[in-house]
Amino acid sequence: MNDLVSITHARRHGIADLLARTAARRPHHRALISDGGTDTFGELDRLVTRVAHAMADRGIAKGDRVVIFGHNSRDYIAYYFALARIGAISVPANFMLNAEELAYIVVHSQPVGYIVEDQLAGIMDRAWHQASSGRTPRLRVWISTGSARPDGFDDLSCLESEGRDDEIAVTIDDDDPVQIMYTSGTESRPKGATLTSRSLIAQYVSCIVDGNMTADDIDIHSLPFYHCAQLHCFLTPDVYVGATSIVLPRPDPELICAAIEHERATKLFCPPTVWISILRSDAFDRFDLSSLRKGYYGASIMPVEVLREIGQRLPQVDLWNFYGQTEMSPVATILQPRDQVQRAGSAGVATLNVETRIVDDAGRFVEPGTIGEIVHRSPQAMVGYWNDPEKTDETFRDGWFHSGDLGVIDSDGYLTVVDRKKDMIKSGGENVASKEVEECLFQHPAVAEAAVFGVPDPHWIEAVVACVVLRDGADVSGDELVAYSRQHLAGFKTPKRIFVVDALPKNPSGKILKRDLRLQFATE
Repeated sequence: MNDLVSITHARRHGIADLLARTAARRPHHRALISDGGTDTFGELDRLVTRVAHAMADRGIAKGDRVVIFGHNSRDYIAYYFALARIGAISVPANFMLNAEELAYIVVHSQPVGYIVEDQLAGIMDRAWHQASSGRTPRLRVWISTGSARPDGFDDLSCLESEGRDDEIAVTIDDDDPVQIMYTSGTESRPKGATLTSRSLIAQYVSCIVDGNMTADDIDIHSLPFYHCAQLHCFLTPDVYVGATSIVLPRPDPELICAAIEHERATKLFCPPTVWISILRSDAFDRFDLSSLRKGYYGASIMPVEVLREIGQRLPQVDLWNFYGQTEMSPVATILQPRDQVQRAGSAGVATLNVETRIVDDAGRFVEPGTIGEIVHRSPQAMVGYWNDPEKTDETFRDGWFHSGDLGVIDSDGYLTVVDRKKDMIKSGGENVASKEVEECLFQHPAVAEAAVFGVPDPHWIEAVVACVVLRDGADVSGDELVAYSRQHLAGFKTPKRIFVVDALPKNPSGKILKRDLRLQFATE
């Protein structure tokens, strides 16, 4: 090594370095609890090193893209850190995608190989063949869920046995891409947010400091790792500080409540939709949840009535609201436990490494109390959209990252998110924030979930429409809910129609897919 390379390597601070340093500090502390058993930090670090060597021996190099396609598991975590250790770029993919949708990501990111759950291998093979014109993948590795290994695939134990324990000396600069996170695509084709070690570690520090995360935490991870919230707000920060992670395959109330009791878990993140499902499940009362001390929510603002219910039924739990988006790695603002009641519905204040402002359509800062677009300045921001300079330039303007969300900041610096720009309904010339109407519907005792959106209308241009899911045993009609809304909202905000449905369409991260609702109910 020449002096410059040696200095760069000595100062390296990448994702996999976080695991190595925690393993050196706490080699015998529990890192992971999963179906695969329990791994200490020392065991996990050794596994990652050996797998990284085996991947490198198969030709995976710094800068190569590798798609990861599977549910949460010990294997998933090991592969994620191993790719980071050799400087490869991981591309997590939504496990609910079909072959055609997955092929879009393969075409766009041009990976050299893939890591796939055994039960999803057929979908991945079809997507690869469709997108790559028969190009042979350099890496095909299997994530085990208990089924027989597909032909032509290696597995974790194979890579571990082939790998070595010596250090991997790869020079990784702070702003070298380490991951392409495809946005959840609730509105359009997903975009590939390109994240670096600098982006992510700045965000981890914000989460750890403002989210009160410590090495004593026992954290449940049930939301998918392909989504940045679970992976980058909780799992990797837990590894950074040396906390214990319980890995669940899905956000099932039964699994979550059982894990809290059995492992005496202290910490849980869920979007509001999953918190609601836990509160409504009989598992809530069957399991002992008294060990839980820290609760986090995000993806959307928690309905005020649900927030109050959590406070009543889990009084020992402090709550944090994390607001942000994939492009911010993802957290931008945090609402602290002390503010949950007094400032219910707020997204909090800018977190440690973020500056947040509100601008008008011309990009000018607005006065406190004025609605405008939320913009951020932070090292947490992505370095751009993969292979999309036009969209990158559109998003980064005037030295700020433009979120596409509408909000208002008060004189104390607290942000309230009014709506996505695309979710603001323009009805009869008046702006209607779907969130405000949803809050009204949540106050009705029969309503468990609500989604408000706009549909084309010949008179109003856009008509306010809602879909609701009722609580178990409740019986109320859409017309009755319209009448209820009229008592609490101005006429132009009152939904013209409300449909009672069995379930709302969501992606696995808990976001309601309003695009699907607009298409389904546009002509109803």
